Amino acid sequence: MFNSQLRIVPSLYKRLFSVCNPNLSGHNKWSKIKDRKGNNDLQKSLLYGNANRDILVAARAGGSADPSVNIQLSTILKKYKEQGVPKENIEKALARARRGKEKGGDSVMYEALAFNSVGLMIECLTDNPTRTIHKIRHTLTNHRHGTTIPLNLQGARLTPVQFMFQRRGLIELALNKSAEERIEQLIDLALTNGADDFDDIVDEDTGVLLKFSCSPLVFAQLSTAIASHTELWSEIRTSELTYVPLETVEPSEDLKSQLNSLTEELEADEDTLRVWTTLGS
Repeated sequence: MFNSQLRIVPSLYKRLFSVCNPNLSGHNKWSKIKDRKGNNDLQKSLLYGNANRDILVAARAGGSADPSVNIQLSTILKKYKEQGVPKENIEKALARARRGKEKGGDSVMYEALAFNSVGLMIECLTDNPTRTIHKIRHTLTNHRHGTTIPLNLQGARLTPVQFMFQRRGLIELALNKSAEERIEQLIDLALTNGADDFDDIVDEDTGVLLKFSCSPLVFAQLSTAIASHTELWSEIRTSELTYVPLETVEPSEDLKSQLNSLTEELEADEDTLRVWTTLGS
């Protein structure tokens, strides 16, 4: 018979335990991948948003959502296709542009002064101007982005600044090196159809880039004339109405960072189409 009473005998051996931090390298790697993916997704989102806005602007400015008759729209579509914007996104933006007169709202321009020195022209497309101006004012007033700019110069406010800009039509054309002899023909064509200034840049590798500017009143005439002479150029890089600063502000790095951040925040709003500034390069 076994004794029903059990006796606990202490062990002669000590069991040793050690504590170590878990290896988190896999976790850190995943975090980096996740952050990188998040940044890529954000960049794609911004690209798609810009494409949507630019297509709407081009359709309105050119008077048609048909790229075969709207040179500005055709240029924008080619640009975003090359940047990888999905065909579905482009088609949705074009469909919205076609419905513009019914549901697109009104084009509204807001003027603002940032940091007591930089003028901003903010173009919006809205079906509710009261909502839009409230959001624009909120962004201008409350924007802060880690700065050494004195407190009394921070922020921005709505105020007239259009006198700091000039409204201009701008067309940029690329020519192959083999077509350089056609430069004079193209310049004559542009000057005959309203261009009042031009600049040419010759690159040994890529050929020639011609830039024409004009009054907004003759922009449609000039762009149509150039578009009808495809034998004189290889690519239209830009065709748009823009606001050109009469005098540019030469920025410090901090001011440049502030303006870039503010502009990005304004353009992130779904009502904002584009922002022009007097900031120099």
